[in-house]
Amino acid sequence: MLFKLSVKNIRKSIKDYAIYFLTLILGVAIFYMFNSLDSQKAMMQASSSTQEIMDIMLYIMAGVSVFVAIVLGFLIVYANNFLIKRRKQEFGLYMTLGMGKGQISRILLLETVIIGLFSLVVGLVIGVFGSQLMSILVAKLFRADMSGYAFVFSQEACLKTCLYFGIMYIMVMLFNTVTISKCKLIDLLTAVKKNEQVKIKNLFLCVVVFLTAVGILGYAYWFVTGGITKLDTADKILIPISMGIVSTFLIFWSLSGFVLRIVQSRSSLYLNGTNIFVLRQIHNKINTTVVSMTVICLLLFMTISALSTALSLNNILTKDLDRMTPCDINLFKTANLPDSGDFTRERIEDSQIKISDTLKANGFDMSLLKDLTEIETYATDKFTRKDFLGDMKEEVSQEFPYLPMDRAEELIKISDYNKIAQLYGISQYELEDDEYMVLCTFKSMKDIYDKVLAANTEITVVGNKYIPKYSECQDGYIEISASNTNAGIIVVPDSCNLTEDIKEKIYLAANYNVGTEEEKRKIDDMFMDKDSELVRNIQEKGLQIDGMTRLYIMDSSRGLATVVTFIAIYLGVIFLITSSAILALKELTENSDNKQRYTILRKIGVDEEMINQSLFRQIGIFFLVPLVLATIHSIFGIQFGLKLASVQVSPDDMIPSVVATVIFLLVVYGGYFYATYVGSKNIIKEE
Repeated sequence: MLFKLSVKNIRKSIKDYAIYFLTLILGVAIFYMFNSLDSQKAMMQASSSTQEIMDIMLYIMAGVSVFVAIVLGFLIVYANNFLIKRRKQEFGLYMTLGMGKGQISRILLLETVIIGLFSLVVGLVIGVFGSQLMSILVAKLFRADMSGYAFVFSQEACLKTCLYFGIMYIMVMLFNTVTISKCKLIDLLTAVKKNEQVKIKNLFLCVVVFLTAVGILGYAYWFVTGGITKLDTADKILIPISMGIVSTFLIFWSLSGFVLRIVQSRSSLYLNGTNIFVLRQIHNKINTTVVSMTVICLLLFMTISALSTALSLNNILTKDLDRMTPCDINLFKTANLPDSGDFTRERIEDSQIKISDTLKANGFDMSLLKDLTEIETYATDKFTRKDFLGDMKEEVSQEFPYLPMDRAEELIKISDYNKIAQLYGISQYELEDDEYMVLCTFKSMKDIYDKVLAANTEITVVGNKYIPKYSECQDGYIEISASNTNAGIIVVPDSCNLTEDIKEKIYLAANYNVGTEEEKRKIDDMFMDKDSELVRNIQEKGLQIDGMTRLYIMDSSRGLATVVTFIAIYLGVIFLITSSAILALKELTENSDNKQRYTILRKIGVDEEMINQSLFRQIGIFFLVPLVLATIHSIFGIQFGLKLASVQVSPDDMIPSVVATVIFLLVVYGGYFYATYVGSKNIIKEE
């Protein structure tokens, strides 16, 4: 009998609470899809560096999945709490008919098991098919070969999903048992007639708290965007985050105390149509759900910030790859190592010869390289950053207190730079014998150098004086990289007496003399694989050559961008579903409790169209309020995240990611809003 009753209850409630079932199914599907990446990885053919990055992503995903499971667990328990509250009168009727609390608990137990099994089966089916699309997406992002693609079912991901969600459902069962055991018959029977207690707050206090919260929030915004130049300690990161959380809570707490009174002062608005009813409903909801609204707002903020920041980073990390990696290989080594016990005799001697000579001496076939270009840079402790800044060093030191002033500036002759610029296919320059210029692409350093150049600062290098040819830094670089990382190189005329004894680094840049990517990767492995014969020969002699290859940078950058994007999407989807589901279930439960109020509206002559409009407005406002504040938070939170990652982003870089995030919000958040509206209409409609 209890089983039949449980099935009947599920059939009866599935229409009103389809959102709850949908959320469970989506949670299972998403959890399986992101945890089945290991099975998808197994059938992809990718480079060794890409495989390593994918292994890192899987390791991170395993940890993130634990956090996601905790979030979903709280969501399920929270949602179940609303469902129990909705059915208290039903449970009271059972007890009136002679049913004990133990039997009611068993009914709920059976319902939880049935719902859990249904959610798991449907969610896993959706997840299995969805993971096949995920395979294609992962392969595309990592540029892996999918010629060996086959339909994959991840047994490990399935077991993990069943285990985690099984634990969640056990938590729900325990929660239901405890809740029922504490219930009294009189409370159950009168639950539908009880409203949440609303305390009238002092208007003056609410205004003061609101203004204080806005002030704290404004300071936090300023702190993370302009009030601090370097995020290098925990307090600089945690303090603004804490201020944001506290001020968000205070804003919602104070809003419920004075917004209604402000609207009441405008009688033309307050007395128009069903606005009195709508505004009082909203007032009561915000007043009694301050903590929930705060949590929802913060979850939406994390969703928007995570998705926008991650997608922006993805664009930034990948958009400049072709431009910043114009050759196949770029090597360098330190020149003129001192004669000391820190280095071997071989390494000291090697530091004075070209890299090509070192490679030939260690068995590398130089015919594998073409377009070979070798240059040198120089540095002397008689020309440091402090010397370059001159009269502006105090101003720069105050603005950038962590900037090392005793660092020797890197110098290069104009002819050497033009040689490597010709290979790279970037701008070449000319200098008169009394001119110098600065090449810099890293924005924060460029800002410093630009100030000096704009002041027409004269410099002295090895006894010769030079004036700037340009009033700002020019684009240019020596080392290939994934982004604009050149922190400053000073270019001087060939007539500058840069002697062998101040030589700083020796560079080699070249292309591979082969045609296919597979052949290029074989040469790559000679330099990048620590177990290759060439690397072993060099290391056994105590020598050291550093550098990067184009393919390695491409793999690493795309891999990092993919890892960041996947984690952000994973968390963003979960946070958005959680916040949307909490709002939706809260609204459905509230409207179920307020069903009698809509009946009264009908009795006093309000037609169905006006009732539906009032329902739409109050649900819309309830969904919109936390979203608006979360969006404001995100404007500054995104800047904070990019600053934390030490990345400079232009508005053009942000537009695609912001548009994608908005579309995602409209689909998921808007979908939950519409489903809530339709479900609420069904609940309050006249029977």
